[in-house]
Formats: sequence, C-alpha cells, structure tokens
Amino acid sequence: MTRRTLLKRVPSALGIAAAANTLLRSQEFRIGGADIKLGIASYSFRKFSRAQAISMTLQLGTHYLNVKDFHLPLDSTPEQIDVAVKEFHDAGIVLVGCGNVSFDKDDENDIRHKFEYAKRAGFPLIVCAPTHTTLPKLEKFVKEYNIKIAVHDHGPEDKNFPTPQSVLEVVKDMDPRCGLCMDIGHAARTGIDLVEWIQRAGPRLLDMHAKDLADPHNPDWKVGRDSQVPVGEGKLPIKQVFAQLIKMNYKGCVNLEYEIHPDDPLPGMQKSFTYMRGVLADLKKSA
Repeated sequence: MTRRTLLKRVPSALGIAAAANTLLRSQEFRIGGADIKLGIASYSFRKFSRAQAISMTLQLGTHYLNVKDFHLPLDSTPEQIDVAVKEFHDAGIVLVGCGNVSFDKDDENDIRHKFEYAKRAGFPLIVCAPTHTTLPKLEKFVKEYNIKIAVHDHGPEDKNFPTPQSVLEVVKDMDPRCGLCMDIGHAARTGIDLVEWIQRAGPRLLDMHAKDLADPHNPDWKVGRDSQVPVGEGKLPIKQVFAQLIKMNYKGCVNLEYEIHPDDPLPGMQKSFTYMRGVLADLKKSA
C-alpha cells in the first residue's frame, strides 16, 4: 500500500469510527443525573442466528445488547465463547449483560458454571430467574465474580418472583449488586403501579425490559400477555416510566424485549425505538 492510498483510507476509517461513536451516543440519554441507554434483549431475535441478531441490532440503531442463550449457548466451550464475543465486538456491539438465565437447580456447580460463562464473555450483569432457594446462594458468586444479578419479574404465572416487590423483599439486605430487572409488561399484568414500584426499587433497579400491552389488566393473564404491541401503541405509562427513571438518576439500560412477531420483529421494534427516543428527547428538552 502506497502512502497516498493509506492517506485516502484514513479519513474513511476515522469516519466509520466517528459514525459508530455518534450512534452509541444517540442511544444514551444523559438527562440531569440519569444516564439511560436504549438497548435490546436478544430474546427478541430468538428465531434468528447470532449473525442475524447482530445485523438487526445495528439496523435498529443501537449497539447495546443483552444476550439470550439462543445467540451464545450456556454450554459453550471457552473457545466458542471467545469466537462469539469477537463477533459481537467486531460489529461494535456493547454487551450489557446476558439472560434471562435460569437458576432453578439447587446446585452450586450449576451456578458456578453460569457465572464462569458470564465472566468469560465479559457480561457485567446476569438477568436471571432463580428460585427462593437459589437466590440467596447467588450472593456469594456475585461477590466472588463481581458480576451483578438482576432478578426478572415474570408476571402472575410465575410461582417464584411474579412482581417487582417479590424480588425486592428478598434482595433488600443482599449485596448492592443484587437487584431487579423490571419487566414493565409482566409487572403491569399483576396490577401494580409501575411508576411507584420503579421509585421504590431505587438503586436496586439494575436493568429494565421495555414493552407495551394493549390489555394489561385482563383477568386472563394469557390474554394480557399476548396483547403486546409496539411501544407507544398500548396502555402502559411509558412517558411516566421514563420521567421517573430520570427523576431517580437511573444509570442503566432499558432493553426492548419484543416478544411478538418472532419471524418478523423489525417493523414493530423500529416503531418502539422511534417512540422511546421521541419520549426521551422531549423529556430532555423540558429538563
């Protein structure tokens, strides 16, 4: 390569890097003391390969991704994890966590295996579904590995942690790195006030799953669950949720988990991101 050719290529490379940095900043909303990052829970892409999930994440205009084991299996070898992480990093993906990961076995070897998986991949947080038996045992591993856990509320059908308050009751005296991943769709189906429980969670709110429902309070939980629509088209108080996050200086991710249209999720996900970005932009103007 001649010096002239190299000089021609440098601006292009710098332009790509600048574009990538601009894209990241455009999904990070620093409003007051809050630092909210809009990302994706890769469960939304469960019908697609890892390469496709990466491509669709970038098409949606974000680099922040919480990885479900569809895209990096829990039983991967260290070498397989390394290959996957390189693919994510080469694409500019920021790995904000993994999950949802089940901790349903009262077996410390199983727990350690999953923390080793997270450590190898560089996940700073595990969104998880433990039982009342296994959750207290996770604290030891949180301290050892310095990896946060965020227990996911799963709605009225969940026998372990159906609501944010059921999580907070258990983690309230645990290490500060043990907290809640609040899924606002599942939480709404239990009839709680979303904004109130976000406020009550405070610093224990370590992660969020965003979605919207057209019929969140239907007494038939299956109907409520299946009434998901693009964010902004349902009845959940999305604007008030973001306003509360800003008020409490939330510094974490709000990851879109789009569970409908699994064979063609992009149109609804794009609508969801457009709406959430608009809400945050308006809140920033009025801050």
